[in-house]
Amino acid sequence: MSDWENKERTEEKEWQESVLEMEELDELEGMEPSGEGVFETAEDGTLYEHRRVVADAGQKPLRVDKFLMDHLRGATRNRIQMAAEAGFVQVNGRTVKSNYKVKPGDVVCLMFSHPRHETDIIPEDIPLDIVYEDSDLMVVNKPAGMCVHPGCGNYNGTLVNAIAWHMKDDPRFDPNDPTVGLVHRIDKDTSGLLVVAKTPEAKTHLCHQFFVKSTKRLYNALVWGNFAEDEGRIEGNIGRHPKDRLQMWVFPPDSEIGKPAVTHYRVLERYGHTTLVECRLETGRTHQIRAHMRHIGHILFADERYGGCEILRGEQSSSYKAFIHNCLALCPRQALHARTLGFVHPRTGEEMYFECDIPSDMTALLDKWRKRLSNNE
Repeated sequence: MSDWENKERTEEKEWQESVLEMEELDELEGMEPSGEGVFETAEDGTLYEHRRVVADAGQKPLRVDKFLMDHLRGATRNRIQMAAEAGFVQVNGRTVKSNYKVKPGDVVCLMFSHPRHETDIIPEDIPLDIVYEDSDLMVVNKPAGMCVHPGCGNYNGTLVNAIAWHMKDDPRFDPNDPTVGLVHRIDKDTSGLLVVAKTPEAKTHLCHQFFVKSTKRLYNALVWGNFAEDEGRIEGNIGRHPKDRLQMWVFPPDSEIGKPAVTHYRVLERYGHTTLVECRLETGRTHQIRAHMRHIGHILFADERYGGCEILRGEQSSSYKAFIHNCLALCPRQALHARTLGFVHPRTGEEMYFECDIPSDMTALLDKWRKRLSNNE
């Protein structure tokens, strides 16, 4: 197996593990106190195992809340303590409190009142915007608001569920087989183009193109602030935020933290307090454009997770606040669209290039900024 194939399989495994990790975090974050100050439990008292950790032989005595924090990356100690108080933490089959000291060989389990979600992809009859399709692949235009894959609280209605339905009559395509299917991903609230491989051969070939950075991907983004320059390059490793696992953070390229990432940008239009930019990716990291733009002080407009729903530029007048409120109502998601996608066809060797228009919510948002700029000139 070649180096790039090993890397692709490693990154696929890391992504699947990330989905499971985020699902565990989602379960913890989703727990809410009932009127009595404890978490709701099933009526019959049944609990289901969601996470099991066995303490190794060299384990030193350690509080179970701290022990679980070390194994559930991103979960807060407060949430774990609340789970323990509600009886959702067990050691060797017995409910324990937060101050229980874990010993070598202890089996520590995180329990919930509902079964763990299955990870199998179930076909669902969901409309697809198919830009191109042949026997080897298809290119789809994903709408904003649709997750690409089940997980993190979204267990159906995803792009892969829709693809599974579309391909249900093709005996070659198994939606649960990692050697076929989506070749790359975009965030839930990002719109735009994605390529899907129908055969293992097509996925291998397409993955190699992403690995050697020969694909062509351009994004349009509306970001806060004006740029002094017309174009630029952002380089910085991207990894999980040290304190907020739902965000990505940019680390120095030589820090050995996170994964190397490079984004090139070019200014398309300036609206004074915001700017429309075109981004070209050398790499494809989680939240790459969102994290890189925040890193240089230009958070994506309406990107709630990274603070883009706040008024980051402009005056504090009531009329301007109303204008921003109306903008957010027009496009209530990060203003990011995967506009173009280019690659070499895995079987024919033909250069393929696709482009999809900016969707109506972003178009309305840009028109509103253009109109405001025109009225102020």
